[in-house]
Amino acid sequence: MSTPLIDFVHDMRLKAVPEPVRQQARRLLLDIAGVAAGGSRTRLSEIVRTHAVRHFAAGAAGARMLVDGRRVSPAGAALAGGMTIDGLDAHDGHKLTKGHVGCGAIPAVLALAEAEERLAPDELLTAVVLAYEIGSRAGIALHRMAADYHTSGAWVAVACAALGARAIGLGMHETRHAVGIAEYHGPRSPMMRCIDHPTMLKDGSGWGAMAGVSAAYLAADGFTGAPAVTVESPDVADLWGTLGQRWYTSEQYLKPHPVCRWAQPPIAAVLALRDEHGLTAADVERIEIQTFHESVRLATRRPRTTEEAQYSTAFPVAAAMVRGRVGAAEVEEAAFRDREILRLADSIVVSEDEECNDRFPAQRCARVAIVLTDGRRLQSGLTEARGDPEAPLPMSEVRAKYRALAEPVMGRDRANALESMIDALGREGSSGQDVLRLMVEPAKTAIPA
Repeated sequence: MSTPLIDFVHDMRLKAVPEPVRQQARRLLLDIAGVAAGGSRTRLSEIVRTHAVRHFAAGAAGARMLVDGRRVSPAGAALAGGMTIDGLDAHDGHKLTKGHVGCGAIPAVLALAEAEERLAPDELLTAVVLAYEIGSRAGIALHRMAADYHTSGAWVAVACAALGARAIGLGMHETRHAVGIAEYHGPRSPMMRCIDHPTMLKDGSGWGAMAGVSAAYLAADGFTGAPAVTVESPDVADLWGTLGQRWYTSEQYLKPHPVCRWAQPPIAAVLALRDEHGLTAADVERIEIQTFHESVRLATRRPRTTEEAQYSTAFPVAAAMVRGRVGAAEVEEAAFRDREILRLADSIVVSEDEECNDRFPAQRCARVAIVLTDGRRLQSGLTEARGDPEAPLPMSEVRAKYRALAEPVMGRDRANALESMIDALGREGSSGQDVLRLMVEPAKTAIPA
């Protein structure tokens, strides 16, 4: 039985992809490369990469882990890569999936390409587009069909299985089973549990990537799976019927800050008020935030771990007011001892706003009031997170973010070379193999314990 997904995953070629979509795919890959480098410095990444080496032996077909170089199984490399990127919550996302495609799917693309040695000149960029087209639709479909809010790994698994079917060269029958296995085994983790109790579990992206890659290899060996209802149900036919016509790759957002997307509207509002009025933290008595329910749930004020800092609304907003930025340094341990950030974080009042609730998830909004020590009250309007597809980040800012994350780990020369190679993907003389090589080479600096 053929489906629009099966036909698309096996038949799609780069020449069918409009140039603006190709350019967005390069942009997304560059951003993911930087976040992978930054994420490799986290304790989470160190633990999971060691776990992959110990428990996911390479066997006949191995793949190197991102920013590490050690060879493990393709499923192990996808697991480690997805969790490494998830270690720093700075990666792309899609509003209607309420989650992230690239975090899990891109490590799977790279692991499968290396393990199967099927990386023709145009194939890496083609696979990146496939990842976002399939992953976005799978995420929207699952949220339409299941009321619970699941982590991204639940539906990223479907995309990774489809990518695996293409990389391995499965037939139509085996591809359908691979997607069905992945949907069944994808980790339908309760996302709000990690919001309320921030830990290394994060968004389940690495686990979904592992499940999807494993599903493709299981199907290749004859393992069978039930049909994927999020792909084949009539209730979602409209999503899959637009493959090759509507390009969800172009609908991804990019984050300017390495924290949960839900915390980013008030960060944008505070930074705008800070710049407009020339404020310093010493001018501020307290900050009041009105936003949507899910953002209110990001309740940590005094983080003890980077996960707690990344899943907080008050702490990064306070850091933005104190330092004028929220970058990787603001979610690292040294920042947790900054007395002025802690003072402001304790002062912040966060409450729900019905208009913000009504607009979620299509829009993530907040209103902010800054109460000054002289009694003045400065108010923002309704503010959205920066970087949405309707108002994308300038490419100069995307490149600056990439370099800030990549250079301390890769070194300037390697980071520059990788940036140039990603910019050239899909053009004459480009090499996906060189991009892969630079993304999996070990960090130039020791990873901190």
